[in-house]
Amino acid sequence: MKIDIFKMERMQSTWENVVDYNLSESGVHPLNLKGLLTPAELDQLTDIEIGYTQTNGTVGLREQIARLYPGIGLEQILATAGSSEANFLLIWSLIEPGDEVLFELPNYMQMGGLLQAFGAVVKPFCLRQDLGWQPDLDELGRLVTEKTKLIVLTNPNNPTGAVLSPESMKGIIDLAAKHGIWILADEVYQGAELAGDRTPSFWGAYDRVLAVNGLSKAYGLPGLRIGWVVGPEEVIKRIWPYHDYTTISPSALSDRLASIALAPGNRERILQRTRGILNANFPVLDGWLRAQGGLFEYRPPDAGAICFARYKLDVPSTELADLLRREKSVLIVPGDHFEMEGFLRFGYGPEPDYLLKALDRITDFLKKIL
Repeated sequence: MKIDIFKMERMQSTWENVVDYNLSESGVHPLNLKGLLTPAELDQLTDIEIGYTQTNGTVGLREQIARLYPGIGLEQILATAGSSEANFLLIWSLIEPGDEVLFELPNYMQMGGLLQAFGAVVKPFCLRQDLGWQPDLDELGRLVTEKTKLIVLTNPNNPTGAVLSPESMKGIIDLAAKHGIWILADEVYQGAELAGDRTPSFWGAYDRVLAVNGLSKAYGLPGLRIGWVVGPEEVIKRIWPYHDYTTISPSALSDRLASIALAPGNRERILQRTRGILNANFPVLDGWLRAQGGLFEYRPPDAGAICFARYKLDVPSTELADLLRREKSVLIVPGDHFEMEGFLRFGYGPEPDYLLKALDRITDFLKKIL
């Protein structure tokens, strides 16, 4: 099997800890242990044995995850090393060469790369900016054939921050149900809505849904590397052996910390912190974008610490991002990392002073090249 370079992750892993200012992230400034735990809980961590945990996630962790999906059973949940591993296990276990997959664009391109590597025939369908980053359901329907096995999407969306409307969700579900197609919904930004209304999960709306989530984006806990996938029990049991060939089990410390983070009260407190950061920081980015003399066109995000802006410069997005990194030591994500040339993705989840200083550097850079 041959895989293509995952352009965004390669760029981030190379430069995010080197530049002065990193606006390539899509989550909020991470929590630390003092912000997550009470003093008593922090002290209790010293008693945890650093051994193997239950490979599909401890009962305690899966019980907390189950609270998010009314009526679900514990055997319908598989805990993973981040939502990225959940996506990998799903594609690895589900896709056979020649399977047709409808893949949403723009999107986090991990799944697109994996689909191609495992031999799927990938048929993109586009979210349209003129529709508020919603899909054209007629276009989606025209892509379906008897070989279509899976629809892959991210909701809330990365990089646009848009949430699918009830009409779009219903249209996708109805289409999938009509043809017996599976839906793989990456819902990792659920809970990071600026308005506070939780994005509905595809889980429970249709019997062929696999939903992925985790603690990286909405919870500000990416370093725990805890994600999960929920689905029909027989499918989860089929995926679980693939997990045995990768990370085997979640980290013992991460499993316990994730259980604490998802417990009643703690989860609400953490998500309230996230919404506070988003609602404090987006007006800063929004004001900066508006002050650039019409250079940027964008739709304010519904969720996530990301804003996807079209720019009016005759410079390819990767070239523009590379120049900014080299000249001003600021990292942002070029649109072509999402197969969308002419856009930039700005992350606005850092601490406010950090964000302002990074934007000041971008201002200086733009003055030089305009």
